[in-house]
Amino acid sequence: MAELASMMNLGKEMDRKLRSVGIDCAEELMAVGAKEAYRRLKALYPNVCLVHLYCLEGAVTQTEYNCLPKEKQAELREFSDSLK
Repeated sequence: MAELASMMNLGKEMDRKLRSVGIDCAEELMAVGAKEAYRRLKALYPNVCLVHLYCLEGAVTQTEYNCLPKEKQAELREFSDSLK
């Protein structure tokens, strides 16, 4: 089982937050996906923002968060807005 903090775009703070919402390893994050992980985080930590979602998506797809395709960014932005 790979550590969350070993994934691209994720550090110790995100590792801690993900563990607090029941995602304990890289494989679990990949299984639930970025959107579900973000939904869980947003419920517990209302101040998480769109950049966090980009980082999660980048971690799952092994992409630098600021290099996500524009179409993916728009899809994630719409998802994030739907949770407000």
